[in-house]
Amino acid sequence: MSDALHRLAALLPPDHLLTRPEHLAAYESDALTAFRTTPLAVAIPETTDEVVALVRFCHKEGLPFVARGSGTSLSGGSLPVADGIVIALNRLTRILRLDPAQRIAVVQPGVVNAQVSLAAAPHKLHFAPDPSSALICTIGGNVAFNSGGAHCLKYGMTANHVLGIKAVLGTGEVVEWGGPSREHIGPDWCGLFNGSEGLFGIALEITLQLLPRAECFYTVLAGYRTLEQAGDAVSAVIAGGLLPGAIEIMDALALEAAVAAVHADYPPGCEAVLIVELEGPREAVAVDRVRLDEIIRASGPVEMRPARDGEERLAIWKGRKSAFSAVGRISPDFIVQDGVVPRRRLGEALRHIGKFAAESGVRCANVFHAGDGNLHPLIVYDGRQEGALKRAEALAGRILKMCIEMGGSITGEHGVGVEKLDYLPVMFNAEEMDCMARLRAAFDPLTICNPGKKFRRAEERK
Repeated sequence: MSDALHRLAALLPPDHLLTRPEHLAAYESDALTAFRTTPLAVAIPETTDEVVALVRFCHKEGLPFVARGSGTSLSGGSLPVADGIVIALNRLTRILRLDPAQRIAVVQPGVVNAQVSLAAAPHKLHFAPDPSSALICTIGGNVAFNSGGAHCLKYGMTANHVLGIKAVLGTGEVVEWGGPSREHIGPDWCGLFNGSEGLFGIALEITLQLLPRAECFYTVLAGYRTLEQAGDAVSAVIAGGLLPGAIEIMDALALEAAVAAVHADYPPGCEAVLIVELEGPREAVAVDRVRLDEIIRASGPVEMRPARDGEERLAIWKGRKSAFSAVGRISPDFIVQDGVVPRRRLGEALRHIGKFAAESGVRCANVFHAGDGNLHPLIVYDGRQEGALKRAEALAGRILKMCIEMGGSITGEHGVGVEKLDYLPVMFNAEEMDCMARLRAAFDPLTICNPGKKFRRAEERK
């Protein structure tokens, strides 16, 4: 071990700095397994003071670092750098405060998303952002990538539910922004930090807004002959004046995977299924469900299945929530893309994706948050076949360029990471890219915080 790593180890409890190859292997990639890098070491702090000490050491030594939670990033956002360390936050798992009167929770970055709602449940409260990986992903990662989930149409993204942040910046400075109230004067530093992909520093404590749990749910599953029909049904639901808690679509290949993985009971022979869920006060849901049923029937589904009880509702969502992991049943490798298109062009976008996939000879399963036009094409390939990854990445690139051309975005909630480095400059011009780089440098002048994400490392140092 080098002298620098020996000094680094002295900042931590015994055996909390991993340097052996067999230990580092577990950290060399995140959920985007097509990219792998072995770090110099992995530091495992147990307190926020240790995190601060680690960042200050890295700043003094000019040592790059990557903060990591559960490693569920699908864009390579927590991919290590070869000449740096990983700071693993999995032991910072305390819910420091839960105040049902103020409807807030103050948590450490390693707290798992679903644990917040579990802790708040006795008070009839919950944390609204619900990524598919909610049972394992951490709040620190949710903040870094401004995660959403199936219910983001009604409730918004993580940024909409973060009231305060205590963080250590790349300079080693500890800052506190926001607090337990939404009433603040001055710049929205919390909003800026959300979605920064770890380029500014590491969140140490996050103050979350909690919301009352919905009194009533009404969930409808509808099967369609084509993806375009399902996309048009989404537009009809929104145009009808309804604001569902969630609107999701899965195509035939995604359905095949979900059935294989969790035995989901979806209408057979459909090219797509649409899941629409209303939630809120019982009286309001009773009125809205009548209108929703009318709109769905008028959209021409092959079959329409309202959930009769809570058990059927959970069964419908189980298939949808398992979709990403379920694709592993039908393919050894896959890329989960994350583009956004205007909702009114959803049907058109789906038609183009089908055309692109057919032309490239690469299969693509579509799963997405249809309510806000956030596409999640799952591009399947076998990495053991020569050129397979390159073809899959080429298809992913065509989809991202389509999103930009339609007036959308290259990412809805997965971030840029390393996967979309070539496409941020397509979406933004040179002046905008320079502005973002200068903003990053204001928080991390040495560019040691998660270098090589969003910007290539050469671009960061211009």
